[in-house]
This record gives sequence, structure tokens and C-alpha cells, in this order.
Amino acid sequence: MSAASLLRTVCTTGRPAICLLAAIVLFAAIAAPSPAFAHAALITTEPADGAVLAQNPAQFSLTFSEPASPLVLTLVQPDGTPVPLTSFRLNGQTIEIDNPQTLGSGTHVLSWRVISADGHPVGGSVLFSIGAPSAAPAVSEAVDRGLRSAIWIGKVFLYIGLFIGVGGAFAIAWLAKGGHSGRRIVIAAILCGLVAAPLSLGLQGLDALGAPFARLAQPGVWQAGLGTSFGWTVLVALVALGLGLLSLVGPRGGAKLFALAGLAGVGAALAASGHASAAEPQWLTRPMVFLHGAGIAFWAGALAPLGLAMRRKPVEAAPFLRRFSQAILPVVAVLAATGIVLAVIQVQAPAALLESTYGRLLLIKLALLFFLFTLAVINRWKLTGPAEAGETEVQRRLCRSIGIEMLIVLAIFGVAAGWRFTPPPRALAIAAVQPASVHIHTPKAMADLSITPGHVGPVAASIVIMTGDFGPLDASQVTLVLSKPDSGIEPIKRAATKRGDGTWRVDDLVVPVPGRWTARLDILISDFEIVKIEAPIDIRP
Repeated sequence: MSAASLLRTVCTTGRPAICLLAAIVLFAAIAAPSPAFAHAALITTEPADGAVLAQNPAQFSLTFSEPASPLVLTLVQPDGTPVPLTSFRLNGQTIEIDNPQTLGSGTHVLSWRVISADGHPVGGSVLFSIGAPSAAPAVSEAVDRGLRSAIWIGKVFLYIGLFIGVGGAFAIAWLAKGGHSGRRIVIAAILCGLVAAPLSLGLQGLDALGAPFARLAQPGVWQAGLGTSFGWTVLVALVALGLGLLSLVGPRGGAKLFALAGLAGVGAALAASGHASAAEPQWLTRPMVFLHGAGIAFWAGALAPLGLAMRRKPVEAAPFLRRFSQAILPVVAVLAATGIVLAVIQVQAPAALLESTYGRLLLIKLALLFFLFTLAVINRWKLTGPAEAGETEVQRRLCRSIGIEMLIVLAIFGVAAGWRFTPPPRALAIAAVQPASVHIHTPKAMADLSITPGHVGPVAASIVIMTGDFGPLDASQVTLVLSKPDSGIEPIKRAATKRGDGTWRVDDLVVPVPGRWTARLDILISDFEIVKIEAPIDIRP
């Protein structure tokens, strides 16, 4: 049975709530992007960064650690004139870009901006020169701190709408049994989300294109935002926010059904994009994100209605408190389990908690969660019983404690929104093991040289040699020579071993310092002929 036929069957059973849930799950499944890693990292370019070319290149190429889609490609000439590069092809992890014109002498800047699978844009520039270097042309600042701040604020308000708004609607419908305490706050939170969601989409479009605020009204900006995986998050979030609002202001008979569907929509919205959802294996990470998001909405959404009910109508709030206390333990268990799984996948090694911005933000979040869990434990096992029994002073203490929980939750939203700008250690590790590669082309011989991993330390070199016209080259010996005289390092010379597949390999090699090295290949063709070819190769720290 297909997903569509399953949805039709469910709809005909007369169970509108299940129908709504199925629609959201199907919507999220459609929204799911193809499996991929997160935050594409630039591995190699052609021409290489800093290269000085004797001739005009026919094309440029950018190779990333994962497939990436171009957003903006621009060539800035030595006089500062930008030339849009609109003709390109995707070849696996490489973007091949046609050079539209003959380049003059001097230093040019190839500026690029691409979108990763997690919906987060990344960008950078490559400098190369024709003939001889000149003063580098001015390129606009890559990091727009004003735009970043707006994106962060929009994300926080979107979290408020989803977790406090939609989660609050669920708490009012299912735990407070239609009570009115906290309704205004919950409705206000949902309205914040309804404003923040589309605005965040426009800001995403600006970030994707590297465009200023002045272009926010342009249709192309919104199309760019909608074209990223975050576009699906916004669409599903709007559905969830609408369902949450409908449960509060719509027919009372359908309040529970709409609220339940809205809660599921919160999980689906978060699972549609982001670092955690883009991580492999996605059969595990997407359900974990779904459960984590729905659990946060359950907990955070109940706080405001419960606290206000305890303060204004303590007698009527007792059943609300009892239902919340009974349900929160399994919810916290799910939150902890899914959070641990996602953290392990993203961080991978304990050292990354201190060595990466992502890890440090996670430590701050864990510290806030420690205080939040401590308060929750005190509330659950020390204050809940006496408060249900009607002890006035304990009820006041519980209200104050819930208020502090709300503040901690808002702080956690702020920390989580900061992850929007920080690649997780998992993605950094993927980029770190990528090789440094260079293609060496001369009339007599050519070679593709890859050094893996492309950073300092023990490495292995793989070499494919060819004739100058791409034909097979039968060499009797190949020697790799790495030199970096500007660092006072004598040439490192290693003989390569020929493998069964025709490639040559060097294993016993250590690159001691990062930077631009000169890689030379001594290719012994016969006892009387040796061809030496060389090119610069960049080794990462």
C-alpha cells in the first residue's frame, strides 16, 4: 500500500485526528531531503588559491567534501568589476564553472556561495593571478553580523511559537482539559511563531545569496530561502502553528485532535532540516529529532499554563498538575535518550566539546539542562504532593520555580539557535580527512596527486600518471618530492610503489607543517629519460 493510499484509507475511517497526523507525517516525508552530510567544506579548487597562471583558464572548478548546490558564483576582476558566473555543471562533489571571458593580467577573486544538505549556506573566495599578482580587488565582507543577529532572533521566536505556543495549546487541551489559564500567553507565542516563520524564510534567502537587507522584498530572495531544506521546516512549522491556534480558538470538540496534530507537526518541522536531521544514519537521526522536538514542546508548553493556573486557580489546577506530573517522567526519559544519541552522533569525540564552538555551545546547554532537571526533580518529588494537597505556601514556591524553569528554557532556545552558525564536529571531521589534491599538466606528462588526509601529520600519497595527451604512461619508477623552502625544510623524497590498478602510492610519509608545498614528481620512463613535473599543493593545519 502506498503512502497516499494509506492516507486515503485513514481519512475514510472518520478519525480526523489520525488523518491530520498522517498528513503531517507524509508531508514531512516528502519534505525530507536526500541523505547527505552537513556543512560542505571546500577541499580543492582549480586554479588553486594563490596560483599564478601563465594562460587564461577555460574553466574553474570547486570540489567540496559533499555534493553542494551553487547559489552565487562571481568572478571579481582586478579593477573590482564583478562578473556573474552563470554557466556551471555539477559533477559529483565538484562544481565545474565556465570562464565567460578572456581575463586580463593581475589578481582575480573567484567568490562562491553554495548550500549544504542541512540547509545552511557556506561561502568563500579563491584568489589567483594571470601573469603576475596585483593588489587583490575588494570583495564585500562575507559575514553580515546584522543578518546573522536577525536570523538568530527569528529562530528564537520560531522556537517560542513552536514549543511554548503549540506545546502550550497541547497542554491546555490534554492536561488542563480546556482550562483558560495561560491561553493568552500561548496564543501570543503562536502569533510570534506565525510572524517569525515566514520572516526567517526571507532571512534564510538573504543568507543563501549573501545579499543585504535591502533585497529582502525581492522574490528571488524568498525563492532561494524556499529552495533550501529550511523552507520545508518553515512550511511544516506554519501548519503546526495553525493547528495549535485552531485548537484554542476553533470548535471545542476538535481541540484535542488539532492540538495533538500540532504537537506532531513541531517534531516534523524540526526533522525537516538542520545539523542533526542531516546527519547519518538518517533512519535514526530524523526520528530522534522528531521525538526530541515533540518532547520539548510537551514540557516547555505546559509550563506557562500550569504556572498561571497554580497562581490564579490553585484548586482547579490540582488535576492539571497531577496529569502533568504523571506524564512528564516518560517524556523526560525520551528527551534524555534522544538528546544523548544526537549529541554522540554530532560530537563524536569528548575532546570536541572544548575544541569546537558547537561543543562549547553544547556544554552551555548541558549546564542549563542540569539546573532545569534539578528544579524539575525538586518540583516533582518535593513540591507537587503538598501543592496538590492545597498547601498555599508550597503552591507559591512551585509557581516561582516554574517561572525560573521558563527563563532557563528561553536561555536554552537562545543557545540552540546559535548552532545555526556552527558546523558540528562530525562535519568538521569529515572535512579534515578529505585529501589535498592537485592536477599537474605538462606537454610531456600529467599526474593526479592526492595526499590523504590533506592536513599535517602521517599521510599517504596516491599518484596517477598519464602522457601529456591523457594516454597511458608506462613508467619504471616514480618518486615524490615535497619541498617547502620558506619554512627551512629540506625536500622530503619518497619512492612510490606501483599498485595492481596502475596507480602509484607512497605510505611512509609525514607532512610536518601546514601551508603551500611544492610537489614534484620524478617519473623515470627509461634508463635515458626522466620527466620532472611539479605544482603547488596546499596542506591544511
